Amino acid sequence: MIIKQLKHGSMDNFSYLIGCEQTRQALVIDPGANVKRILSEAQKQGLSIESIVNTHGHGDHTAGSARLKLLTGARIIIHALDADAVPEADIRLSDEIDLPAGALTLRVIHTPGHTPGGICLYGRGQLFTGDTLFVGDSGRTDLPGGHRPTLAASIRRLMQLPDSSVVWPGHDYGPTPFSTIAWEKRHNVNAKEYGYYVSDSV
Repeated sequence: MIIKQLKHGSMDNFSYLIGCEQTRQALVIDPGANVKRILSEAQKQGLSIESIVNTHGHGDHTAGSARLKLLTGARIIIHALDADAVPEADIRLSDEIDLPAGALTLRVIHTPGHTPGGICLYGRGQLFTGDTLFVGDSGRTDLPGGHRPTLAASIRRLMQLPDSSVVWPGHDYGPTPFSTIAWEKRHNVNAKEYGYYVSDSV
């Protein structure tokens, strides 16, 4: 699996270019406004962008979706509960399905709380969390559609994944640009409140 984490914008967003090493097919997660950089990286890696996945409907994550679709012909995928934010979307998810990128598949996990249609993507030990889970923190719940208990339940579900799973967040808001489920259980500021804290002594 090819993973390119691309940081951009005044809100320190991360976009992700995920590619299959065999077929060179790829998907993009949360394209911000810097579409040119995403296309440049795809060309550098020899990847063909087939899909664009929005983890939720906030503009700092969806800003480049329509432009990237126009330039690549890729389909846009978003959960149905957030789909009003991206009228150009081709697929409006209602189920937790597997999304292909060549020979790769990423499992959709519905993780509402930050927004009703928030999703994460998981495959080969890699977890792309959008604004559900950050390194050391979690997404906001004070925006329209946010709900703290619902977000807590979503994150507890993510904590059931293997400890070695790598967490790739939607913003560079933590001490490192990525972490692991094990690290989050011990260090995330919400771990005790949300009920997933694990002490180093355990």
